[in-house]
Amino acid sequence: MDGYKLMVIVIGALLVKNFVLSQFLGICPFLGVSKKLSTALGMGGAVIFVMTIASGVTRLVYDYLLVPFGLQYLDTIAFILVIAALVQLVEVVLKRFVPPLYRALGIYLPLITTNCAVLGVALLNIKEGYNLLESMVYGFSGGLGFTLALVLFAGVRERMEYCDIPKSFEGLPIALIAAALVSLSFFGFQGLMGI
Repeated sequence: MDGYKLMVIVIGALLVKNFVLSQFLGICPFLGVSKKLSTALGMGGAVIFVMTIASGVTRLVYDYLLVPFGLQYLDTIAFILVIAALVQLVEVVLKRFVPPLYRALGIYLPLITTNCAVLGVALLNIKEGYNLLESMVYGFSGGLGFTLALVLFAGVRERMEYCDIPKSFEGLPIALIAAALVSLSFFGFQGLMGI
């Protein structure tokens, strides 16, 4: 395995092609869970876990179930089923072992199932032709990038609570403006490498 290729995958998923800030995938949980840093970290951890495991499992399902039977056209449906099962697992574990985080995440935890960033990483693994290890590295790095975006934005939103914001910009409008500015900062990484 080429270590350089893995490093390119990591930097690409984390900074250059960040799912939230560069590819605009997973915006709903990004805006919904980024009000507090603790909630953002909890959601980020859940997304890292689901993205990493989903990347590996969906790669195996694709290679050993869909391709041999000529069912590649069912990849999206199969991947959604795998992701839904993993999210149920995360939900049960959090409810049992970390109830405060489970309550804090609320409706956004089941929404990981339909989080387009999680489905996107599974589909992009197939599109890019990544093998199992590369797929899992890409999923883990994509989850780290998602968490980085959540944590950065949660910090910005916590600071905005102490700012004098015009009445017409309070709430979602100022959040979207702040998200756009944070996103612009990540576009500076586009020239970092030829990804």
